[in-house]
Amino acid sequence: MRTVPKSYYKHFSNSEQIDFQKQSSLITLPQPRAHPFVPKDHPFFVRTDLTAHEMGPPKTVRTISQEAFDEVVKENMEDLGMEPTEALQDAIQTLSLQGVDLSGIVKCVPGESSLKDNPLIQSLERLKQLDLNSKDKFSDEDLNEMMGLFDKLIELCGGNEGSVNAAVATKNGGVELVCSICYKMRCGSKRVLDSCLKTMALLVHDVQSTETFRTGGGPKLLVNILIDGNEDPEILNSGFAVVAASATGNEVVKESYMELKIDELILEILSRQRNDSIQSLYDAIRVLLTPDDDQVVASQVYGYARRFAKIGIARALVHSLHAGLSSPSLISASIALKAVAVNDEICKSVAENGGIDALLRCIDDSGLQGNKTVARICCSLLSKV
Repeated sequence: MRTVPKSYYKHFSNSEQIDFQKQSSLITLPQPRAHPFVPKDHPFFVRTDLTAHEMGPPKTVRTISQEAFDEVVKENMEDLGMEPTEALQDAIQTLSLQGVDLSGIVKCVPGESSLKDNPLIQSLERLKQLDLNSKDKFSDEDLNEMMGLFDKLIELCGGNEGSVNAAVATKNGGVELVCSICYKMRCGSKRVLDSCLKTMALLVHDVQSTETFRTGGGPKLLVNILIDGNEDPEILNSGFAVVAASATGNEVVKESYMELKIDELILEILSRQRNDSIQSLYDAIRVLLTPDDDQVVASQVYGYARRFAKIGIARALVHSLHAGLSSPSLISASIALKAVAVNDEICKSVAENGGIDALLRCIDDSGLQGNKTVARICCSLLSKV
């Protein structure tokens, strides 16, 4: 094991962090009154009015470029006389001990494979060519080829090594590329757009990728796609899967969707007779109302839940429960309703709209059918309302 030469540190960078100063309205805690018996200069005085920024910035992550990583492996072979496989493993271990995040790095054994041989990179590069060659729309021939390329990306990013491949795709501009193609596909082939959205849902897998999605105008683009395709269950299902993925762990993305009035769009879709095929819609509700961003102190999701209930989403979700065990969305709707029911007023409205009666019937029926999953989910919701 060795230390990375200082010349390589120029390749390291800190991952993009959310600017807490710009979000002070989100995360500043209310100013408490000073305790009358403990002066501020007393050693036991503890400040409780710290903002998230004052509490300390989030941990930074050191990263390295693909080129710099390959150089470290090459140096192991040329300067230290290591075999290719040994050189690769040593580079991985050494950089990991240095605290370098290697996610998104393609780890190739020199002489046996290269970055260009990676099928994921090949698919991305071909999509980039098609995107650059097109102006405002794609030809039918391009669309057919893109369909196959997206299917390949879905296979690679959704399999056993899906998270690893998704990180590689993100590091190589996958999120920006898919956003660009989605923009051009809004009025194009719905089949290709559906595959494009499914790919996007796999690529936005962490804070860095969701931030890339946000800064590239992803939320607005996605909401427009959902509005345009609000009669197409497949587009809606794939689109709301992207909503759920991109809003997970990112408070700012949640806020972006709420500013775009996604709650009104959700209500419009829920108000239709049949929504069983749009399972991701319920996942999106749950994620939007879950305070899962550890980079902020005070989440706004409680206010979002009240807003959801005020416009009628709670009532619409209760209506979904009345179908009972025959509805494939029963579990998802129950989990979503639990996320909406954040105070006594909302819980009371759930009961007044027959929610408790519907839950009791579901629990009885699940007992008769031996469906423990439904029984557990319904009991959990019942205990909350």
